[in-house]
Amino acid sequence: MTSRHSSTSPFATLLPPDDPLRTALHNEVHARPSARVRLPALISYVAVLNAGVTREQECAHLRGLPGQQDLSPESLHGNFLRLRFEGYAVRWERHSEFTRYSIVQPLPAAALLGASEPELLSALLVTPDWLRSIPGRTVAAIQLAMVHGELGEEQALMNQVQIWFGGRPVVASQLGNGHSWAVTEFRIGADGFERMLVVAPPGSSDTRAGRISQRLLELETYRLMALRGLPVAKQLAPMLSEAEGALADITARLEHKAASDQDLLDTLVSLAARVERATAQHVYRFSATRAYDTLVGQRIDELREKAIPGTQTLGEFMQRRLSPAMATVAATAQRLASLSERVSRTSALLRTRVDIATEVQNQLLLEKLTRGQELQLRLQSTVEGLSIAAISYYVISLLLYIGKALKGAGLPINPEIAAGAMVPVVLWGVWRTIHRIHAKLHAEH
Repeated sequence: MTSRHSSTSPFATLLPPDDPLRTALHNEVHARPSARVRLPALISYVAVLNAGVTREQECAHLRGLPGQQDLSPESLHGNFLRLRFEGYAVRWERHSEFTRYSIVQPLPAAALLGASEPELLSALLVTPDWLRSIPGRTVAAIQLAMVHGELGEEQALMNQVQIWFGGRPVVASQLGNGHSWAVTEFRIGADGFERMLVVAPPGSSDTRAGRISQRLLELETYRLMALRGLPVAKQLAPMLSEAEGALADITARLEHKAASDQDLLDTLVSLAARVERATAQHVYRFSATRAYDTLVGQRIDELREKAIPGTQTLGEFMQRRLSPAMATVAATAQRLASLSERVSRTSALLRTRVDIATEVQNQLLLEKLTRGQELQLRLQSTVEGLSIAAISYYVISLLLYIGKALKGAGLPINPEIAAGAMVPVVLWGVWRTIHRIHAKLHAEH
């Protein structure tokens, strides 16, 4: 028996043939492994919208890194790629709507705790031109510094953190019930980057640092992607108000029969087209917003935050500002769906009214046809009576000529008297013949 696996394991042939998607689906859990980050570290992170950007373009951009001139597009088919260089690493991840680039490198000594608003961009180990030429449009850009620090003295540590952020207000949380701190100010700096700071005690593992960095970066990215539905919702608000007013006017005119069915139908079709166009254009954005908002909630839960006295946690800050926006998007999506349903119901009412009017017209038409048929039958009866008289006239005329011919032949006959005597017989015979023809025609139908 031939093995379907290249493996030499004696158990390789014990299973039925693999589903074509089995391996790909199984390996999906390993598609984007967490980075191992050795502290102190600097992660420069850029997420760009990839609409209209192909993998070939992204591959061409990655070839601009040192020693990657032979990088093939096939290397990007797994949606994840890690490239290691001397002193730093670059991670590439492609998602459905955006692509993420992360440059992981050591944090300069001048940017450790105790520094005042350190300058980080100049320490970047990739060239500014390479960073600037990333294909796509920036949706998130974050400089995440991860340092060691003693977490026991909360107030002293908070003073150092605030100095690191230039004395500006910050939002901070203890993560994992206190194993590290995450601090940010949720502001875009003059260099275009947000700043985040993670403080972990000495001895923190590289894998834990990698998981923390991934959760924080994903949290901010998903937050910004979720908020992309808010401008759409605000843009739709005037159109929805106008459409709702127009639908109310159509319904009132339909109720009071203040317009013809054709006018109402034309107006309603135009309104339905506008609503359906808006639905087709924006239903994906609203669905994506719900999905991203769910991911934000999941990432916040995974952080297992604990409050630091005197500061707001990341989750509290984000939810208080994100929740109203998500409620607005959800309300707009529901409003659009409800408007579409009401337009459908109004269309059904108008169709019912048109159907009833059509039935009335059909009934009147049938009545006219019935009256026409009755008149036709009367006319036909009249014509038949005239036809009997005409046929009888011609038959009697023939009999009269026959009688005259017989008299001329010498027979003792009076043609006129004989023809007159035959009139009742001829009339009955013609009537009887026509009646039998009608009976035969009705029998055939």
